[in-house]
Amino acid sequence: MEVLEKNDALLKIERLKKEVGKVIIGQEYMVDRILIGLLTGGHILLEGIPGLAKTLTASTTADVLGIDFSRIQFTPDLLPADIIGTEIYHQKTGDFLVKKGAIFSNIVLADEINRAPAKVQSALLEAMQEKQVTIGDETHMLNKPFVVIATQNPLEQQGTYPLPEAQQDRFMLKLKVEYPTKEEERAIIDRFTDNGYETPSLETILSGEEIIELRSQIDQIYVDDVIKDYILDIIFQTRQASTYIACGASPRASLNLIKASKARAFLMGRDHVRPDDVKAMVYDVLRHRISLTYEAEADDMTVEQIISHTLDSVKLP
Repeated sequence: MEVLEKNDALLKIERLKKEVGKVIIGQEYMVDRILIGLLTGGHILLEGIPGLAKTLTASTTADVLGIDFSRIQFTPDLLPADIIGTEIYHQKTGDFLVKKGAIFSNIVLADEINRAPAKVQSALLEAMQEKQVTIGDETHMLNKPFVVIATQNPLEQQGTYPLPEAQQDRFMLKLKVEYPTKEEERAIIDRFTDNGYETPSLETILSGEEIIELRSQIDQIYVDDVIKDYILDIIFQTRQASTYIACGASPRASLNLIKASKARAFLMGRDHVRPDDVKAMVYDVLRHRISLTYEAEADDMTVEQIISHTLDSVKLP
C-alpha cells in the first residue's frame, strides 16, 4: 500500500465527513470525536437521550470506512459468551471448536452498555485494553483497527447497571451528545418526511490499512515538553485534596489527553500540539475519570464545572 500523504489524508477526511453528512444532519462534534477515536485507537462512550442518532452515526461512519461493523444490544440476560465467543463441542471429532463472538469486528457498537450487569460489561475489559480475548485456554487477537463505541442513556436509571470505574477508564473519550439546533432539526424533518427520500448509497473513503497508516502519522505529531507539563499540571490538579473531588484522573488520562490532542492537531493540519488542542479535548478525556464527593452533589457541582475550575487554576504555557 502506498503511503498516504498528509494533505491527501486531510482531503479524504473531509470527503468522509461529507459522506456521513448524507445520512447524519448536524452532530459534527460527535463525528469529529469518533474520527479521533478511530485515528488513535481510542474507545468512545456516547451519552445522550434516545433519538440523537448515536447508533446511526457509528454505523454510518463504519460504512464510509469500508471496515467491519457489529452491533451488540446490551440487555440484562446477555452473557459474556455472546460478546467474546465460546467453545463448542464437536461430537463427531471429539474436539472443541471456537465460535467467535461479535467482538471480532473493526468497530463494535455496545448499544446501551449500562443495561447489562457488571460481569457482562467486564467481558470487554481485556478486549479494550489488550486488543485480544481469551476463549477457553486460547488467546485470540482482535481485528485491526479495533474500536468500541458504547452508548448509554443518562436519564433512565431503572434496569440499568452503572459502569464500574475500571470500565469507564478504558474509554478514551466520553461525549455528551446534545440536541440538534432548531435549523438542524427542521432539516431532519424535511429530509425524512419527504415521500421520495431514499437512503443514499455511501462511497468508501478510507480503508482499514489507511487508518493504520494515519495512526502512525499522528504518532509523529510533535508535543513540546511545555505542553506535556501543562497536561500533567491539569491531571495532577484533579488529584489534589478537594472538597468536591473524591478521586482524580488516572495516568491513563494523561496518555489519552496527549493522543487526543495529537489527533486534533493532525485534523487541523498542524504537525505540533498547541494548548488549544489540549483545552478542546480535556473535557471529553476527563469527564468520566473524575469522581465527585457528596458535597459536590449537594452543591449541584458538575464534572464540567470542576474541569473548568481546574483549567482556570493551571497556568497556560
